[in-house]
Amino acid sequence: MSEVIHTDVAVVGAGNAALCAAITAAQAGARVLVLEKAPYAERGGNSRFTGGLLRFAFPSKEDVLGILEDLSGFTPEQLDAGPYPAEQYVADVSRLSGGRCDGALIEMLAAGSNDAVRWLAKHGVTYELYEKYVEHAGRINWPDRAMVKVRGGGEGLVAALFAAAERHGVDIRYDAQVVGVEAPGERVQLAVRFNGTPSAVDAAAAVLGSGGFEANPAARASYLGPSWDLAKARGTRHNTGEILAQLLAMGAAPVGHWSGAHAVPVDAGSADVGDLRVGALTTRLSYPYGIMVNVDGHRFVDEGSDFKLLTYAKIGREVLRQPEGRAYQIFDQRTVGLIEPRYELGSTSVVANTIEALAGGIGVDRAALTSTIAEYNASVRDGEFNAAVLDGKGTDGLVPAKSNWAQRIDQPPYVAYPVTCGITFTYGGVGVDAHARVLSSAGHPMPGLYATGEITGGFFYHNYPAGAGLIRGTVFGRIAGEEAARRALALTAGAPA
Repeated sequence: MSEVIHTDVAVVGAGNAALCAAITAAQAGARVLVLEKAPYAERGGNSRFTGGLLRFAFPSKEDVLGILEDLSGFTPEQLDAGPYPAEQYVADVSRLSGGRCDGALIEMLAAGSNDAVRWLAKHGVTYELYEKYVEHAGRINWPDRAMVKVRGGGEGLVAALFAAAERHGVDIRYDAQVVGVEAPGERVQLAVRFNGTPSAVDAAAAVLGSGGFEANPAARASYLGPSWDLAKARGTRHNTGEILAQLLAMGAAPVGHWSGAHAVPVDAGSADVGDLRVGALTTRLSYPYGIMVNVDGHRFVDEGSDFKLLTYAKIGREVLRQPEGRAYQIFDQRTVGLIEPRYELGSTSVVANTIEALAGGIGVDRAALTSTIAEYNASVRDGEFNAAVLDGKGTDGLVPAKSNWAQRIDQPPYVAYPVTCGITFTYGGVGVDAHARVLSSAGHPMPGLYATGEITGGFFYHNYPAGAGLIRGTVFGRIAGEEAARRALALTAGAPA
C-alpha cells in the first residue's frame, strides 16, 4: 500500500444519501473523507439522474408554499393541495409494498421527511412545483400529493450538496474505488484504489452509501431473474454492487425484496446505462391515458389501476415480461394533449390514420392489434373523464381491465411510442436499525459500519411511491452521519463507542 489515510468518518459513495451523511458528520465536528468511485465528471451517483421529485409529509398547503420561491405562474388559490399526514405516507408505502416493508423504518422516514426538505434548503437546495400536475375546472392538482421537486432536478440537488460538503471541509476523492471492507475491532479498514493505485483508509466509522447493483447485468440476472440483464439501467454505470456483496460476505443481514426493483417504462431507444445529457427524460409515464400492447398486439396490464406515480415503478417489470421485453403505448387525439413533453425526446413515434397502418408502422400483426382495440373500445364505459381523480371510468368484461381513465381509441391520427424496461434501483440490501447501523444476520449491529440509501433493504417491496427514494436518502443519510460522527468523536475522546 502506498499510503494509509486516517480519518474520523469515511463515506463510500457520493449521491444524495452519502453526501447528506458526510455533511451531517462534518457539522458534528468529525473529519470526513468521501470516496467516490466515479471520476469527477460522473460524480453524484443515481441522484444526479433523477427528476428531483421529493415525497414528504406536510400538514397544509401553506406549509408547502413556505418552501417555494415562486409558484410557476400559479396563484395560491389555484393550487389544490390538501394535507399529507405522516400516517398517510406510511400507509401509502405499506400498501404499495404489500404490507412487507419495515414499519418502524417507514415511520421514521415519514416522520423525518418534512424536516429533511427544510434541511436540504438550508444547504442550498431550492424547490419548484412539480410540473406533472393535473388541471381540472381551473384547479391545479397533484392527486398523489407529490408536488415539489428540486429546482434543476438531480443535477441541481447534487450540485448544492457537493458545494455544502466542500463548505464544511469534507475531503472528497474521485476515482476512489473501495475494493475491501474490514471491521475487525474499534476501527474500520478500507482497501481503496485511487486511480487504480492501491491505498488504504483507516476510519473510526464508515458510512456505506454506494447504491445497489442495478448497473450490473450479471447481478440483475442472478437476483431479479431471466431477462433482467437486458433491462436499461437508468442511472450511473458505477452502481455495480461490490460493496453490497462485501458486506454480505462479512455477515451482514440480507434484507428486503431481492428479486424486486424500481423499474419503469422508458424509451425503447434508451442507452444501456444512464446518459447525463438526458437524465430522467427517457421515462414514458403517460400510459394511463392510452393503452399498452406487446409486440403480439395484445394488452397485458391495467394502465389505469392508480395514479401513474403510484404505479410507474412496477410497470417496467411488466414490460420486461413481454416478448422481446418491448411494448407500445398507443394514444389517439382524445388524449395526445396529456402526453408529457419528454416523449418528444428519443425514439420517433409512429403516426397513422388507421389502426391497420399503425400496426404496420410498429411491426405488430394488423389483425391482432385491430381486434385488441375493437375489444377495448367496446368495453369502455360511458362517463366523465377526469384525470385529476380516480374517475372510475373503466372497462366492463375486459381482461386485463382498465380501471380508470378509459376512453375509446377512435379519433385519428393514432400515435404509438415504443418502450422497454428501465431499472432505477434495486430493493434488496443490507439490514439497518434505527441508528442506520448495519445489522448482522444475527440481528446485531456491526461495529463501525453504517449504511444509507439504495444499499439498504426493507423499505420497498413490489412497488414504490414516487419521490420516496431521495427523501429516504436524506433522512437516513443524516442519521448515519450523526451516528458515525458520534462514534468517531467518542473514540477520539477515549470514551466507549
